[in-house]
Amino acid sequence: MSTPATTRFQGKSRAGARALPLALAMMLALAPLAPQGASAQTFGPAIRVNDKVITQYEIDQRTRLLTVLGAPGDVRKMARDALIDEKLELGAADSFGFALKDDQIQAAMEQYVSRTQLSLNDFLARLSQAGIDKESFRDFVRAGATWQELVRARFQSKVDVTEQEVDAALAAQANQGSVSVAISEIFIPTGSDPQGAARLAEQISQIHSIPAFADAARKVSAGQSAAEGGKVDWMPISNLPPVLQTQIMALKPGEVTPPLQVQGALALFQLRALRENAAPKKTYSAIDFARYYIPGGHSPEAMARAAQIAQSIDTCDDLYGINKGQPEKLLDRVSLAPDKIPTDEAVALAKLDDNEISTAVTRDNGQTLELLMLCGRTPAGVPADIDRTKVMNQLKDRQLSSYADGYLAELRADARIVQ
Repeated sequence: MSTPATTRFQGKSRAGARALPLALAMMLALAPLAPQGASAQTFGPAIRVNDKVITQYEIDQRTRLLTVLGAPGDVRKMARDALIDEKLELGAADSFGFALKDDQIQAAMEQYVSRTQLSLNDFLARLSQAGIDKESFRDFVRAGATWQELVRARFQSKVDVTEQEVDAALAAQANQGSVSVAISEIFIPTGSDPQGAARLAEQISQIHSIPAFADAARKVSAGQSAAEGGKVDWMPISNLPPVLQTQIMALKPGEVTPPLQVQGALALFQLRALRENAAPKKTYSAIDFARYYIPGGHSPEAMARAAQIAQSIDTCDDLYGINKGQPEKLLDRVSLAPDKIPTDEAVALAKLDDNEISTAVTRDNGQTLELLMLCGRTPAGVPADIDRTKVMNQLKDRQLSSYADGYLAELRADARIVQ
């Protein structure tokens, strides 16, 4: 099992509680709470989740942690809900015999703490000053890392993003003039404490709840929209700065952009809703395609070889496996502007959808068959050198997040929860 990594695929269900501790460094900028001794705690059961128990002490510890972080809203309810989810997740992991080793948990804790630029020991000392014990933090990290690994193990094989979906995501960015958005905003002054502002901004950027973002805006935003929960009226997305247009188009409703540096502040924007105004004509700035050369032109042998290849591959990347051990010159993958593609290839490619193959073109006076495979089209307005792999990975993370949310919803529906 690989070392667990902190990712964003945890899903909307955890946004209120698990996402906030991604900015645990926030406590460095806050006055520590007085330590709370064990004598003030009760270790009796407060909630039963199937065969697992949540104690009042666990609730107190998590509430204390969220309070130190300055979490908006009802932090005690947030703590209870998060702990219930974690018990369900750990129960699911137990049912599959799925558990992390001590060194994996240690690595996950260190990864969390790396955001604070402190050593783990120093960070735990700060927690102790706030009345939060090491085991509470360890349990929190263990639950999150275990859930992430379990979701990967169960659903990674089901995640499937096609080149067409990548094209659609890019097209959404390219056709920004036809899209209007409803967003909310938060402006955090950097002032004399830029590090504290950065920690708070990182915390808020993990929110996935529209009410939670609005609550945070009312509490911390220096913008004129703060009293309205940061809400901004509908507008064409083309009115926004280009750097923000791309970030907004990559969001789902409820998600928040990374912090953006503006004059004297850090800005965060949440997408509340999106609507299309019109469907513009599609144009493309680049065509990504592969050429695989087969000796024999349109001979039966060459065509049979092309058919064999076509049956054994699904995407352009599979052609690298076909060419393994063969001369590199047999495979050529390029991304060209439409007017730079030879006419015969352009005509053949125009008839294809993504990952489809044409054998219409030959080279060397008909002696070499050119197997053409369309990898994807880049819509006009999107840079031709855009990282399609990055876009695809973002879409895969969203799918995995959706599986995680659905799985947790099933666990909740089947659970016996007694408070």
